[in-house]
Parts: sequence; structure tokens; C-alpha cells
Amino acid sequence: MDDSLIIRGAPGSPYTRKMLAVLRYRHIPYRFALPNSKLTADLPKAKVELLPTFWFHGENEAVVDSTPIIRDLEDRYGGRSIIPDDPVLAFLDYLIEDYADEWLTKAMFHYRWWYAADIEQAGLVLPRWRELNCTDEELKPRSKFIRDRQISRLYVVGSNATTAPVIEESYRRFLRIFGEHMNRASFCFGERPAASDFGLYGQLTQLAMFDPTPMAETFRVAPRVHAWTGIVDDLSGLEPGEWLSRQTAIDTLRPLLEEIGRVYTPVLLANAAAIDSGAETFETAIAGLPWKQQTFPYQAKCLQWLRQGYVRLEGAERAVVDAALEGTGLSALFAKPGR
Repeated sequence: MDDSLIIRGAPGSPYTRKMLAVLRYRHIPYRFALPNSKLTADLPKAKVELLPTFWFHGENEAVVDSTPIIRDLEDRYGGRSIIPDDPVLAFLDYLIEDYADEWLTKAMFHYRWWYAADIEQAGLVLPRWRELNCTDEELKPRSKFIRDRQISRLYVVGSNATTAPVIEESYRRFLRIFGEHMNRASFCFGERPAASDFGLYGQLTQLAMFDPTPMAETFRVAPRVHAWTGIVDDLSGLEPGEWLSRQTAIDTLRPLLEEIGRVYTPVLLANAAAIDSGAETFETAIAGLPWKQQTFPYQAKCLQWLRQGYVRLEGAERAVVDAALEGTGLSALFAKPGR
């Protein structure tokens, strides 16, 4: 195990589940530590305490943020890549992963801390995932602390009385679209998982597999998505198949790209404009319904990174991406000022 990395996280963290599934599929050795584990007690702290946190053997640094870590792992470990080798598909993969990490997580956080049954279950289970042997009496104040803290932070993802219908309808549309996609391919880009699959999977470990309200919706709308999530948990035995061809992938993913453009584009653009103007909140419309929330600086960075990835595309590849995004609502993210 001298060459293994250490990952600290918790089962209730969708990004922890995302990265554990990546490590299993890619056959990368690791040691997993829960938040209170002694294994990581003396290791360097991350600048921002997030789950999961990674420590690579022989390096005196803690790193967080799943998307760049996935690309770092590609450089460090060969074989079983989860980044399509076609630059056009790799860009679309990054776009879908970002949607999963930054939009679908709104549904995850909303459902967990909006409905009484979900709040109750999360309060009972999440603290036990940090310390399994705590007594019922010890659990009560910890449960209350977690519930109160997380409910008070619903504003971070934009969950409120105005946006709740937008979030929930978007999740139902995603379920229908992704369930239908599986008639054409087992994963987003073919018969092998990409980074976007693991991003979607991470959120679905909570939405489709744990929290009672969205799990019931998943069974009602697309039970296949529940089954898919259980399979992606451990793909260590999967023999990778082929990526879809460029045009087949673009055609197959069109409904999902349209959904991303419908819901994520307005939020990214309005959030960025609000931050540029110094506003603390912003309002926009999504699928004809109002959306309002506090500005989110990190998602302004997400937009910047998406645009940087777009600029790095070669001219011919960028033209293919432009054609793929035409009419989806996503083109606005990459339009030149004034257009």
C-alpha cells in the first residue's frame, strides 16, 4: 500500500461517492478514511475543508475538487481512462460533468433538506456515518446541529419557495432523458464510463438511492436510473467497451444537452453578471418559471473554466462543438460579447 493514495470522505457526500467509484473503475489503489479517522489526523489540511480530500503518497499537500483531481489521476495513472480521446467528446463530457456537479446537486441538497421525511432520515443517518458507535443520546444534538445547519444553507444552492418547482421539474426531466438515453448506450458516451457518468452517479447515490422523496420520484419516473446507479458503484470488473462515434454521441446526447441549456445556462450567465456588478443576489427565468438566489462565486469560476476549455479547442473541433450546441441554449455560454 506504499504507493496508494488516501481519500477522506463520507457516504452522504455525492462527490466522495463519485471519486470512490472512479478509483474502483480505474483500478487505482487507495485507502478510505471517514472524517473522524485517525488515519488522516496528522496529515496536512486543505486550504478549504471539503469532502472528499485527497493525499497522494509522498506529497505534503491536501487537495480537493473532484473535477481537476480526475484529470490529475489521468496523468498519474495509465489505463482505463474516463476521458474520451476525441477532443469534441471530451469537451462535452466536461460540460455534462459540470452540470452534474453544479446543477444536479441543487436537486440533491434541495430534496434532502426541504421535505420532512428526508430531513428526518438525513439527521438520523449522516452523523452515524461520521461516528457509527455513538449512542442515541449522543446522536440527538448532532442530528439537530446537522439539520439546522444544512437547512439554513439551502440558499447556497438556490433552494427556496420560488425555485423549488424549477428544481423538482428539472430533476424529473433529467430522469426521463437519462432513462431514455440507456436505450442507446450504457453510459453517456458509449459502453465505457466517462467522467460525466461518475459526476451524475455521485448525485444519484443520494437522489436515487438514499433520500426518500427523490428516490420515490426515481422509481416512478425512471427505475432504470436507480438500477444504473447501483451498477456504477463498482465497475472494477467492467471490461471497457468503445466510445460512441462523434456524431452518434452528439445525436444521442441532444436531449440532455437541451436540458442543460434550459436550466444551467440562465443561472450561470445571471450569476456571473451579478458578481461582475457586485450584486449579492440575482434573478432569472428557467423554462418560463422564476429563479432567484444569492450569488455563488464558485459557479462563476465554473463558467470561466468551461469557456477556457472551449477556447482551447482547435478551430475545426470548435466548429463541431458549435454545431452540436446550436439550438440547445448552451451556445450563449460561449458567445462573444455583443453577439
